Amino acid sequence: MEVSKSHLLLQRNVNVKAIVTPRWKDEAQQQLQGQLNQLDGQLQQLDMQLQQVLSEVQRQGIQPPGPDAIQQMEGIKMQFNQRKSELLEQKNQILQQLQQVQMLDLDQEVVQAQIGSVFRVEPGDNLISKMDVEIVLRDGIVEEIRGDV
Repeated sequence: MEVSKSHLLLQRNVNVKAIVTPRWKDEAQQQLQGQLNQLDGQLQQLDMQLQQVLSEVQRQGIQPPGPDAIQQMEGIKMQFNQRKSELLEQKNQILQQLQQVQMLDLDQEVVQAQIGSVFRVEPGDNLISKMDVEIVLRDGIVEEIRGDV
């Protein structure tokens, strides 16, 4: 057997696709719902923190609050509102993803992830076909490997 000395090991991204099944849909929806619950908790915590900080600023300040204290409280509110907007945007994106998952047809393929893979290339190989590889899963089990492995 002759071993070629003119080859390279290269890296490629491999798409991991999932076939939509009832189990996959349930797991995806549960995962997204868990993320929504976590964001709701963060939003509640943020509101409580804002109230605590504002109460502390008011407690330390002079009554009635002067312009400096009012400006400080407005700055604090702005920071909290900015963070709240970020969390609400994340929540909105997850709600959209949840709606998309619910609309998927069974046996449809969806890209679930990308993973890195190392492959060997030699003179005469078709680099394009070697780069185009994907793994298809059904309920977490490899059903098919497509492309020039």
